[in-house]
Amino acid sequence: MQSVTVELEAASTMELVNALSTIATELASREAPESAAACLELTETLVAACDLQESVLAGFIGRVDAAGEQARWGYPSTQAWLRSRLGMRDNRVKERLVLARQRRRLPQVTERLAAGELSYGYAVTVADSVARLDDIDCAEAETALLGFVEQGFSAGKVAAFGRRIRDLIAERDDTEDAPDEDTKRGYDKSWLTTTRSLDGGRYVKGWLNPEDAAIWDGTLAPLAKPAGPEDRRDLAERTAAALSSVLSGGHKASKVTVICDLETLTGGNAPARLTDGTPIPAAQARRIALAAGVSPLLLGRGNTPLYLGYRERFASAAQRQVLETLYSSCAVRGCEVPGTLCEVDHVHGWALGRSPTDIDQLALTCGWHNRFKHSRPDQIQITKDQDGRYVYRLLPPPDARASATGAGPPGSIGPPDNPALDWAA
Repeated sequence: MQSVTVELEAASTMELVNALSTIATELASREAPESAAACLELTETLVAACDLQESVLAGFIGRVDAAGEQARWGYPSTQAWLRSRLGMRDNRVKERLVLARQRRRLPQVTERLAAGELSYGYAVTVADSVARLDDIDCAEAETALLGFVEQGFSAGKVAAFGRRIRDLIAERDDTEDAPDEDTKRGYDKSWLTTTRSLDGGRYVKGWLNPEDAAIWDGTLAPLAKPAGPEDRRDLAERTAAALSSVLSGGHKASKVTVICDLETLTGGNAPARLTDGTPIPAAQARRIALAAGVSPLLLGRGNTPLYLGYRERFASAAQRQVLETLYSSCAVRGCEVPGTLCEVDHVHGWALGRSPTDIDQLALTCGWHNRFKHSRPDQIQITKDQDGRYVYRLLPPPDARASATGAGPPGSIGPPDNPALDWAA
């Protein structure tokens, strides 16, 4: 049995967390008391303590989320970090993240939760209710919803009042729900949200960055042309039909060409361009050269064409079918993106055709991790499992690895003791 001695006022936050972890470990090893009445009392006390911990967690998670720290460790979003690294289920991830993001706008909720005067369930309910409101409406809604809490309404009832408040504000302002900020920044600033209508259809709203827009245009524009003089559909209707045709497998995606200098592909800063003149930043052009579906036209000095990548250099349909059988999800350990939504990745990189597009040199990775692997190769460890599948393991950022070996600055924190992530360098 370990002993814990901590001077509360003098202890650092790290010392308090470590002490709490030690106490929790000891408590978890003990059997529940025989007395049911004692268990009831202990449960109420422990839940109140857990609510106080949730207040602290909201502050920690909020700081990580605001700084984007999880991206340095190889996680595309805060949700992915909480799910993969900490093993949280989606509902708990949503609860903790919405509270972390809204606490700065909810001073009363934040203060009462930290003081033990408000349960975590009520705090999350209020935070979720105001997430889509502006600051002025948020302040008024916070006061109103806390008033319902004080009247003794259950968390479910308070949530219903919160939905009603949102409906009234939307009706007042004649607005529709917009996607939250996390939805917008989930994939290199491209985002897409769909809402099912009452008749079974879907409303679709989104925005694509230049790279994704090039693929969209190259794929759908040729298919969205009028079918003939009798085709009376407008462009929006033809585009929807083209998208449905591609999604159903009725058409093969058209080729998109990105024109760039050889120096750009090898690390230069000169922007690339689409065939219609749309500029593409150099960093995106280099990522495009690694992605299936887009061909890079490389120009030497004097704009002399040196190489045009053909679609045949990309994985064939048969190869992709094999890869989807091998990889049910992204090759990055812990990433949950289904293999059917992943990109074909040249495991050892592709440059000017020197890396073969052979089935034993390919893997499936989601778009975010494909770009992460390209930009931070020192944070990806590649191995093969016994079945011949490539396994990509995320490594900590270099500065975190230095702190783990004692080379970091005083007070730096090493890698947590968690088998969910391999830390081998």
